[in-house]
Amino acid sequence: MLKTFGWSIGVTVAGLAFAAYFWGWTGFAVVAILSVLEISLSFDNAVVNAGVLKKMNAFWQRIFLTIGILIAVFGMRLLFPVIIVAISAQVGPIEAVQLAVDEPGTYQDLVTDAHAAIAAFGGMFLLMIFLDFMFEEREIKWLGWLERPLSKLGKIDSLSICLALVILLVTATTLATSAHVSTGHADKSGTVLLSGIAGLITYLIVGGLSGHFENKLEEEEEREQEEEEAAKRAGKQTSAVGLAGKAAFFMFLYLEVLDASFSFDGVIGAFAVTNHIFWMALGLGIGAMYVRSLTVYLVRQGTLDDYVYLEHGAHYAIGALAMILLVTVKYEIHEVITGLVGVLLIAFSFWSSIHRNRRLEAEGGGGPEEGDGGHVESGAATRV
Repeated sequence: MLKTFGWSIGVTVAGLAFAAYFWGWTGFAVVAILSVLEISLSFDNAVVNAGVLKKMNAFWQRIFLTIGILIAVFGMRLLFPVIIVAISAQVGPIEAVQLAVDEPGTYQDLVTDAHAAIAAFGGMFLLMIFLDFMFEEREIKWLGWLERPLSKLGKIDSLSICLALVILLVTATTLATSAHVSTGHADKSGTVLLSGIAGLITYLIVGGLSGHFENKLEEEEEREQEEEEAAKRAGKQTSAVGLAGKAAFFMFLYLEVLDASFSFDGVIGAFAVTNHIFWMALGLGIGAMYVRSLTVYLVRQGTLDDYVYLEHGAHYAIGALAMILLVTVKYEIHEVITGLVGVLLIAFSFWSSIHRNRRLEAEGGGGPEEGDGGHVESGAATRV
């Protein structure tokens, strides 16, 4: 465990110490909260990464875990938030960083004025993730009294898109008419509508790419299983050989695109907690390190403790962050309070999973049963 998670632990200690030294306990708390959120929201990212990574040889596995981590941390977790701020505030990315360092007051005013656009874009993106999860029929149900009726409603085509657009319209015609800006309040209805629709379109594109890649992976796994079964019937020995050369290179590119698509919710969700790009970079970077370490752990061990409700908790946290983002178009909410909402939901789902596993162990079985408000048999959910 120390060999696998040693670098992650070291980066955590250094990052939290850095935050506490320069920004005090508030910075320390926000960075810690962002780290926990990123790890939880990217939990299934590590599982998917491990399923692909095990097909590559040792050299390309090291490439993914070294060069890949640089792309994940400095690309999606550092540059992407800066780009979002730059586009929203209508300044260059370099200028945005310079303002954050040299003129934090001016930077804060720019971000405050652009917050309505960021909140609408991020709120719609996260809301779609949450709604699609809730409306999908699945075997595992955490809060069955809520998830069962919503999964039945999910049979209605495009219901999540329609509901999200209704929520966006209500936000634009109520909260956005008196949005919070640096000089007081201003009408940002048009900005919220445009940004919200952009967030919805982005979700559909990213979701389409992610679904395409996952389908390709499933097809490849089915093909390999068929080949192994055919070899066994023919009396031949089967051996797993890691991908190398051009095949491994394209698999590496595939993993990076897949990682980027999974990273959207963590990065956008961070804006619900803080607009401070350095806090975001530290917190998300720490989380990304743990995702990579967890990927290595899964590849080496081949197993994962069955915390069946953790995915549910992460998606409930996404839904809470989405609504908080939309509310912050008009009202200010302290970043520590915002972050704790998501962390508490994830912690509760983690506790519920442990409680469920202990109960099943005491009963001597792990089959389908009714408990904790829903069915609890193994299953998997698709996520953007």
